[in-house]
Amino acid sequence: MGLRARIADEMKATVHGGDLKLERYAGPPGDPGLLGITPDGPVWRVHGHPAGMLIGGFAALMLQSLHPLAMAGVDQYSDYRTDPTGRLVRTARFITTTTFGSEPAAREAIDVVRRIHTRVSGIAPDGRPYRADDPELLTWVHTAEVYSFLAGYQAYAPRRTRLTPAERDTYYAQVALVAEALGAAGVPRSTREVTRYLRRVRPELHVTPAALEALGFLRGFGRNGRERIVARLLTNAAVGLLPSWARAELGLRRPVWVRALWDRPLATLVGRAMAWARGPSEIHAAARARIAATRRDSGHELR
Repeated sequence: MGLRARIADEMKATVHGGDLKLERYAGPPGDPGLLGITPDGPVWRVHGHPAGMLIGGFAALMLQSLHPLAMAGVDQYSDYRTDPTGRLVRTARFITTTTFGSEPAAREAIDVVRRIHTRVSGIAPDGRPYRADDPELLTWVHTAEVYSFLAGYQAYAPRRTRLTPAERDTYYAQVALVAEALGAAGVPRSTREVTRYLRRVRPELHVTPAALEALGFLRGFGRNGRERIVARLLTNAAVGLLPSWARAELGLRRPVWVRALWDRPLATLVGRAMAWARGPSEIHAAARARIAATRRDSGHELR
């Protein structure tokens, strides 16, 4: 097996658990998906960019950890310490299914998460109760996530494909549908609304011992030395995507010149290597074929 195939197989195992579950994307023919979006639109471009999503995903976990109630649920219920790869696989499958999958597959994935959320509740270390299905917490987790995904794409996608201001607003508006289906309320649907939301929740955010533990675990992620080196490069790059106040709160003091002259160039190289190894996405191809069946069938009926 050549180098390219080995890297591709390792990526598939780490991110997708070795099985792409292509049946979620290939049918039924003509199904437009949950979001009803077209290929090559803002959501497809952002969520289909490997480096932007991985780096943005690491940034999202760091940012999300600053909400004490959200972090309490992760600390008390998540298996990230014992099965970090499994946690990554489940998250990746949810995002790819709700983005590229058929509507039935997306609805099923959302229903699974909603059922899990009903079983996650407790008391945070500061004495406040929390529930994973709390609409406000769901809005926080979603907003921190998509803000980071978009930041990752804008930083690591080719300049000519980056989203315009109007496309960024479209991205936020379209992905809000997934958060609302999960039970979130008051989901920001534009760049301006996201900025206002982050400003409003800022006083509620601060680092906790659980957040620092999760951060340390994240920066050491990997099943072997090679994966740990790649994860450290990508988490270093993720630090550069965080708002300055979030970096300060987490104690991540990487100078601007280090982020610009070391972290970003190295992460860019890693991202290009991943894109080279993966080649054309089988998930995207299956989803495109499913959606294209609508056009073919409609054209046939018109004739």
